[in-house]
Amino acid sequence: MHPRLLKTFLAVARCRTVTRAAETVHLAQSSVSDQIQTLEAELGAVLFTRAKSGLELTPAGLALKPIAEELLRLDAEARAAVLAVAGRTSGALTIGALETIASARLAPWLPGFQASYPDIAVRIKVTDSGTLLRLLEEGDIDVAFCFERRDISDGGADQRFARRTILAEPLVLVTAPGQKLAPCDLAALAALRFVTTEPGCIYRHMFDTAFAEAGTGAPELAAEVGSIGAIARLVAAGAGLGLVPRLAVSDALKRRELIELPWPGPKQAAPLMMICRRRRVQPPALRRLLTAARDMQAPASSKASSDAESSSRSKVLL
Repeated sequence: MHPRLLKTFLAVARCRTVTRAAETVHLAQSSVSDQIQTLEAELGAVLFTRAKSGLELTPAGLALKPIAEELLRLDAEARAAVLAVAGRTSGALTIGALETIASARLAPWLPGFQASYPDIAVRIKVTDSGTLLRLLEEGDIDVAFCFERRDISDGGADQRFARRTILAEPLVLVTAPGQKLAPCDLAALAALRFVTTEPGCIYRHMFDTAFAEAGTGAPELAAEVGSIGAIARLVAAGAGLGLVPRLAVSDALKRRELIELPWPGPKQAAPLMMICRRRRVQPPALRRLLTAARDMQAPASSKASSDAESSSRSKVLL
């Protein structure tokens, strides 16, 4: 069974339509159909059946799926082992990241990495945390940079992935210029309106948890927005307060488009994680990136952020 056929098979199994699978593996629909038929002929079994919801795996397809995933993993590790013995570092890497991390952390850091390793081609995919983990699981990205909730313990995390904390990104409470607000406690803050991210986001989780632990009840939401940049613009326009990562609004704070308020509670910080699949042998190009990522430190934009960053540097694990 050629790895190419197995990759196409898994794409169809995930997407449940030939059309979406073809987009995933960058082939024509006819080529995807031909490859599935070739695999079925080789195995002597039908792998998919049609249903109202799309293509479904037959019992033979269900039996093949975990083995196909393991074979592709072994294929990748075999290639990585050969490259490592040969001392080659060239290759292509696909990095997945959240929007704020890609723009504020990876964009300033990647040019230096590429200058050190010009033979490594780097691509970046920007999406949400849930999609990043799915892409990592499916092998569409090599490493993900995202924030993870602190209530996910090592025992509850997917053990197929290796996780390392790079630093803790401080969150800041921001408002529009001219607002005369100085909340003395979380109860007073809970009486105000907020613009927040959507449920499931690390920032939203920290926002909800802070008020829940204080027993104040959830503040009124002016809006739920999927983009941190859009939240910053809404807050600047006076729609409400925002609890956002400092890295996403540091320029707006310097330009006085936003004003930072003291957070009347325990300091909030989101752990920036670097996540990759566990392998016996990492591809040399990926190993270089994982090692170099320890240099992805945040510049201090104020004394408060400097203190937070100094603390986070002592916790770097990579």
